[in-house]
Formats: sequence, C-alpha cells, structure tokens
Amino acid sequence: MTNATMTEPKSNRTAATDTGAILVSGAGGEMGHALLAALAHRFKGQREIIGMDVRELSQDRAAHTSASYACDVSDAAAIDAIALKHDVSEVWHLAALLSTRGEKNPELALKVNVMGSANLLKLAADSATRRGSAVKFLFPSTIAVYGVPTLALKRAAGRVTEDQCLEPITMYGVNKRAVEEMGRYYARHYRLLAADRAECTVDFRSIRFPGIISADTVPTGGTSDYGPEMLHSAAQGKAYACFVRPDARIPFMTMPDAVRSLMELADAPREKLSRLVYNVSAFAPSAEEIAAKVREFFPTATMSYAPTIERQRIVDSWPEDCDDSAARRDWNWKPQHDFNRAFAEYLVPKIRARYGC
Repeated sequence: MTNATMTEPKSNRTAATDTGAILVSGAGGEMGHALLAALAHRFKGQREIIGMDVRELSQDRAAHTSASYACDVSDAAAIDAIALKHDVSEVWHLAALLSTRGEKNPELALKVNVMGSANLLKLAADSATRRGSAVKFLFPSTIAVYGVPTLALKRAAGRVTEDQCLEPITMYGVNKRAVEEMGRYYARHYRLLAADRAECTVDFRSIRFPGIISADTVPTGGTSDYGPEMLHSAAQGKAYACFVRPDARIPFMTMPDAVRSLMELADAPREKLSRLVYNVSAFAPSAEEIAAKVREFFPTATMSYAPTIERQRIVDSWPEDCDDSAARRDWNWKPQHDFNRAFAEYLVPKIRARYGC
C-alpha cells in the first residue's frame, strides 16, 4: 500500500502512550503488508515496529520495521525470546491459517490459530508485568465465527449482530471464536497482583472482518477471495470460473478501510468501548453483482460459475451482512469505500496500474 491510499485516522493517542514497541505477527500476509506501511507512515521511526512471520519478510516489508523475525507463532520459546528483546506495549496479531487450508489440516489450524494466539496473549501479559501497565492486543477476527444453519435462515437473518448465529462450521471460525474468548479472559479476568492493587494486564480489542478486497496483493485462495479473483483475472485478460453461485452474498470491505478500522479501534479510549469484539462492514453484494461491476470497467471480461461444494457450503453459513452499529456508536467507525467507490476510486485504478491495462 502506498501512502497515497492511506487515510490517517484522527488519533486519540497521547504522548504518554506513544512508547514501547509494536509487535506485528503475520506481517508477511495481505493485511500485514498494508498495516506495516500504515504504522511506519504514522510513527516515522518514533516507535519500534517489530515484524514477525513464519517466513523471512521481503525487503520492502522489512523496510517498514525496526526489526523482523522469521518465527512460528506456535513456537512458545521463540515468542518468549522476542518478548525479552523488546519493550512491547502493543501486539497486533494477524498471523493465522485461513479457512480453506484449515479445513484440509484442522490440527495444524488449531496449533497455529489457537496455541499461537495463546503464546502471544501470554507475551502481552508478561510484557505488561514488566512494564507495569496494560498492553494493547489487536486481533483481527472474522465473519467465519458465524454459522447460519440454512440458506433460508441466512436470508431471514439479514444483518447479524455480534451476539447472533455464533455456531461456526469451519475450524478457522472455531479457532477465531476461541481466541475471542481467550482475549475476554485476559482482558477481564487475568489480573496482575502488584502491591495492594489488582489490574487487568491485556487490553484486548478485536474486529470481525468481512471479506477483504486488496488491490495491492494477489488473492491467496481464501473462501471470500472470489470477489478479488474476479477483478484480478479480468485485469489480466484471463477467464475466471467463480467457485460460488451467482446469488452468494456476504459482506466485503477494502483493505485500506480494514487497516484504518484496526487503527481507529486501537486509538479509541478504553472507557468509550462497550465491547471487546466489534463487527465492521462496508458493502454486501452478491457474486453476480460483483461480476457486473467488474464488467463495467472490463467489458470483455470472461466470467462463469463453477461452484465447489465445500466453499459454497462455507459461504452459505456466513451472514449476508453484519450489523456494525456498535462500532459506529462507540468509536465513530464509518467506511470510506462503499461498493461503487471501492471500485472506481481504489480497486480499478490500482489494479490497472499493477497490470498495465
């Protein structure tokens, strides 16, 4: 992501809180790429930014960090070693094994998504003990935590709140839901006893993201990637067979809005937040509506539908849209990109530049 696509949220941070290192796990992923650039743009070297991924970061991503590590989040000893080297005051935990791969290897998903998260929550708690103050823990959760039993019920439910339909059908969704509850425990029940006071050590904050569309990175096979795959294929002049039905509908947002929402939640005063986990949403088109929008900009695009049973089943279990009124009320969340602006102002210009079309 270039600085031109970033919109800096109004900051509620004070000079007193702008200390300590920011640890970003999963820094090599799609969101990690955008978040590292946004954090580097904001702090301009005034805070230490630590990037971590299972593989060594590419040179362009490492350039946004003060230090980077090739480290598996499920390796507790390696995580402890990083914690001892840096004065961590914020953890942005992006690392995860996504839904499609998680269904093929649920044991690995459990190890990475749950045990890896447990290791980083412990890191946050240990860092808080050393610092004598709470450590923020930002966690991107997912629409996959929802599970609607039938397509008829999905359509009847419409926009769901954070407390509805929480019966995920994928290991990825189960894992993310488990980490939300682990975060609740660390935020509300795990306490540091110091002298005559007891205080919570982890300031856990989470967003349940819908499908995210990025113009800067190529889709990696996620369950919601049919949207960005349509666009990237059209821009390259490649035929595309969509793996869900034309009527499949889930919410989406752009990557700049996703990163901005995390940063705005991180900035929000704790006393303003009524929840630990928030929905955010921007637009909720059907696959057919996405295809029609792509054809507005790429009229010769060749798109067809070849639904796969497993991925269609997963998408059908996710709600048609998510009610994000709590985020709008508590920390003034509002997406910058609706469906039309997402394509006209962000996706199409950047993807045309990417592919020279």
